[in-house]
Amino acid sequence: MGISTIRLSHSTKNTKGTVQLTGSKSESNRALIIQALSKGLVAVENLSEAADTLIMQHAIKQAAEPEADKPVTIDIGPAGTAMRFLTSYLNLLEGEFLLTGTERMQQRPIGILVEALQTLGANITYSDREGYPPLMIRGRLGETKNHIAIQGNISSQYISSLLLIAASLKKGLALEIIGELTSRPYVTMTLDMLREAGINHTWDNNVIEILPQTFKPATIFVEPDWSAASYWYAIVALSTNGSILLPGLKAHSLQGDIAIVDIMTHFGVASSFQHDGLLITKVNEGSEKKLFDFKACPDLAQTVVAVAAALRRDISIKGVETLKIKETDRLAALKTEIEKFGATIVAEGETYHIKTNGVYNVEHVTFDTYEDHRMAMAFAPLALVFKEVSINEPQVVEKSYPDYWLHLEQQGFQIHK
Repeated sequence: MGISTIRLSHSTKNTKGTVQLTGSKSESNRALIIQALSKGLVAVENLSEAADTLIMQHAIKQAAEPEADKPVTIDIGPAGTAMRFLTSYLNLLEGEFLLTGTERMQQRPIGILVEALQTLGANITYSDREGYPPLMIRGRLGETKNHIAIQGNISSQYISSLLLIAASLKKGLALEIIGELTSRPYVTMTLDMLREAGINHTWDNNVIEILPQTFKPATIFVEPDWSAASYWYAIVALSTNGSILLPGLKAHSLQGDIAIVDIMTHFGVASSFQHDGLLITKVNEGSEKKLFDFKACPDLAQTVVAVAAALRRDISIKGVETLKIKETDRLAALKTEIEKFGATIVAEGETYHIKTNGVYNVEHVTFDTYEDHRMAMAFAPLALVFKEVSINEPQVVEKSYPDYWLHLEQQGFQIHK
């Protein structure tokens, strides 16, 4: 988009129409690694158009064409999933690779994953600060062990990264998860997609084991993105009257963010799965439920907090500790932004209380995005509550949902650039 700020308003506060969502970024990035490891046996359909997926495609292509006697520099920009998945994948290739990203990416920890790979025999060193990118990876992992233990309360992307390469390791992998597993649906997604490509596993108690195996010919179809769908739930919840059809979404999904279906019943949004997709409709004011646990679906937290604050509804959230190491510290960012119209967040241990008794009606409010696509998409729907909303650095949505602003315009939002 190339502009610094957009202003949004909605004259009728009513929404009705059809929105065709892009493919899931989470599924797409897993599918691309599986396709690369299968050496062409696995085809992928309905890939996401998100910038993160394009970055992953480019990085895999770069890695396949190493330069003689010279490390290949792979810059994944702000793409966190690409950083985690490539940290494992590149160890299976010939050559040397310098894996780097944006300044913020170089502040996001990677040490737990690197240590796990080093235990397996990987040759990885830090080019700057211990525990953080950039990474120097010397390929052809010389596997020494096949059993590693990893904490379950860290980013599930670390675990998925290891599982994706497990079948390609000479000894396979037995991955022991210590403690409670955060974002379990994302680990299940990885295993289910591997199974589609012929890679089987066992999961006994807290140990996931994948033996050395070869991929089978398969086609992986990427479902539309449930994370993107969550913003349309917010729009319907904040509308005076709202009804949106989202084609292609099904009642049974690999994506953990399908949890938005249940969460938004408490904010008055009903879901109806039909032959052509999902119809979401505003039906009432919702329930009086107070506590919401985002342990299995942390990417939904910003959307729900923004909606609750705008509706002047006090709620409490937990299971969100991983939000502190995302594109920004999302908990701190949420607190700063909702305070602009009188709400706030009060921490009590690992539970966070959203307080709305101070919310007031503003004519215009400007929200910052902190280089975080989800901040932009979570706060834009508030133009249905306030007369006018401005979003700074709106191009951040290209990371996961590049057509977001176009789709808002198609549903009656006035956008001034």
